[in-house]
Amino acid sequence: VQLVESGGGSVQAGGSLKLSCAAPGNILSRCGMDWYRQAPGKEREFLSTVRVDGTTIYADSVKGRFTISQDTARNSVYLQMNSLKPEDTAVYSCAANCPWRGRPYWGQGTQVTVSS
Repeated sequence: VQLVESGGGSVQAGGSLKLSCAAPGNILSRCGMDWYRQAPGKEREFLSTVRVDGTTIYADSVKGRFTISQDTARNSVYLQMNSLKPEDTAVYSCAANCPWRGRPYWGQGTQVTVSS
């Protein structure tokens, strides 16, 4: 399972970005999809998940600012990020949690840089 993120870049504080994660085939109907981020020198941080049944969960750090969504026709999961802060600067990665595998599939990540 190959996941490909896109949409990262540089933005000023208060701005917005929308990240995309392209997944193969009918993965979205079979696997839960997550977004994580990792800032330099810090551990990877869970941000949000969308389950197969459409249920969404958010970390407190992004609740109200970030929105996860999916488009099964495009085999893609999105992370809309609003009101960005400098502390949101990190590499953002998507992951697929599939029932036939004991660990997630990961994308390569996309850099998000927020300047003050």
